[in-house]
Amino acid sequence: MAHQKHNNHQVKAKKFLGQHFLEDESIAKDIADALTLNGYKNVLEIGPGMGVLTKYLLQKPITTYVIEIDTESVEYLQNNYLNLAPRIIEKDFLKYDLSQTFKDQPFAIIGNFPYNISTQIVFKTLEFRDQIPEFSGMFQKEVAQRICSKEGSKVYGILSVLTQAFYDAEYLFTVPPTVFNPPPRVDSGVLRLTRKADYSLPCDEKLFFRVVKQAFQQRRKTIRNSLKTMELSDNLKANPIFDKRPEQLSVAQFLELTSLIENDK
Repeated sequence: MAHQKHNNHQVKAKKFLGQHFLEDESIAKDIADALTLNGYKNVLEIGPGMGVLTKYLLQKPITTYVIEIDTESVEYLQNNYLNLAPRIIEKDFLKYDLSQTFKDQPFAIIGNFPYNISTQIVFKTLEFRDQIPEFSGMFQKEVAQRICSKEGSKVYGILSVLTQAFYDAEYLFTVPPTVFNPPPRVDSGVLRLTRKADYSLPCDEKLFFRVVKQAFQQRRKTIRNSLKTMELSDNLKANPIFDKRPEQLSVAQFLELTSLIENDK
């Protein structure tokens, strides 16, 4: 059975893909259990590697799909998770057209995300928010904290505001480097994003993204200074909201600020 043995050899973690394989079963189960299964029948796992998290997803009453760019991992999954084989998407999540798999059906996202693309995964989720009611996964701890942080925090920023405009963000638990192979240099953090009941914006979306990004590019300055290039009326700039620094504004205040700018005639 030499052939069989070859199929089960361990996949080697590839640095260029940012792979760190989780080897702790109870943590894998806890990440899978972070999904509430409310509002969707499908889940997409990003970067399953050797399937440590996948096997717990397969026990749940939902249909699991995985997307994996590493051919060696794909081969391993095909050989070891036979019932998953037709739902393994061998593509780059960031470039993949999700409607090819899910049409307009809702689905959740989960994963032990490669650190080098984790923030881009969040931005792509925000783009597809109409179809993604829930999102759970593992990030570098400081990125997970940033996504979940509130105004007034040092790490509160673009990612916090844009994510929390559409989702409620909860930091769930911290994972030490020792449970990975190879161990990353930092702690990891698991979070859950639950889409808000009403996630429509009260202002222009493109303008909102622009205001938030521009404000935080100079986070030490007042909003009045950081939005200088927007050529706003003196009347609007007299509003006390412009005296604040971006990290002092809540998500609701950023939405309010965008509405004020939108209506500035």
